[in-house]
Amino acid sequence: MRTVQFPTAVDGPSAWMRADLEEVTTWRRDLSADQVAEIETAAAPFAEGAQDIGGLEKTDFTLTTLAGDIDTWVDDLLNGYGLLHIRGLVAGSDNVRQAATIFFGLGLHMGVPRSQNGKGHVLGHVCDLGLSTDDPNVRIYQTTERQNYHTDSCDVAGLMCLKAAKRGGESGLVSSMAIYNEMRTQCPELLAELLKPMYVDRRGEVTADGLPYYQQPVFSWHEGYLSALYAPHYIRSAPRLAGVPALTEKQIAALDTFDALADDPRLNITFNLEAGDILFVHNHTVMHDRLAYEDWGPGEGRRHLLRLWLAVPGARPLPDHYKYRFGSVTVGDRGGIRVPGNALNAPLEPV
Repeated sequence: MRTVQFPTAVDGPSAWMRADLEEVTTWRRDLSADQVAEIETAAAPFAEGAQDIGGLEKTDFTLTTLAGDIDTWVDDLLNGYGLLHIRGLVAGSDNVRQAATIFFGLGLHMGVPRSQNGKGHVLGHVCDLGLSTDDPNVRIYQTTERQNYHTDSCDVAGLMCLKAAKRGGESGLVSSMAIYNEMRTQCPELLAELLKPMYVDRRGEVTADGLPYYQQPVFSWHEGYLSALYAPHYIRSAPRLAGVPALTEKQIAALDTFDALADDPRLNITFNLEAGDILFVHNHTVMHDRLAYEDWGPGEGRRHLLRLWLAVPGARPLPDHYKYRFGSVTVGDRGGIRVPGNALNAPLEPV
């Protein structure tokens, strides 16, 4: 049997624990009045009318003094704690177009928006559509259920809150690097399972290769970087597909241990996103969660977040097997869900 060569333990800010984030404030940025005004001015030409904001380019959304700050944000995301919580914007579900323009415009200064589903949506809507996860092709963000800690298929994912839930719906963050360190110390034999390819369900969003699944290890070591790609529900549902074997007892134990560590309050941090808040996370080192929630009643609106998936210039190299989920491993042109025949677009309503 081939011996798995473990990467060395991860150190530095990307392997943070809850106590580390409680001691620092650099991952939270409160915008000044001047910064908010600059962002709103940049968005103003596109905040009215019918133009698909998915067609905007970085040069359309002019930021001058804030551009240097954004470069710092991106560097912190890629090389620091891997998360960024921006506060100070005014946004709400009563003017989705303005909020979406601001969010999309900021995203253009950080990276290249990627399609988030088989419909080519570069702007996503995270809200309850009244669907049930009993349907294996339903994605959990379309329900009120807990999502569990996971990564998205991109370098950096962003969320902008338009309206918080009536109760619950807190955001959770945990360092996958810290989980790796814990498993390396506590149960290296189970960690070894997560360094091997596992089958992952595509949930009906079949790409050009025609397969309803792909294979991917949870942890990958490449050119000096440890990266994580984790979709627990999609790994556990993959055996429903023809040609996919059942998970072994050791694989199940490894996944259960990984999930338990993600839920460990020593490792994770949870908080509420309020209307106008934006959260960016570096998917290769940080996982995110959304707790179950109770939504508002008829006529009161609903919990609603906008979402971006970004390919970021200057991001880390990824191993070749990432192309089965990211479509490509080319820095600045990778990630997202690519289904042939669907043009990129940015809907302003959940569809």
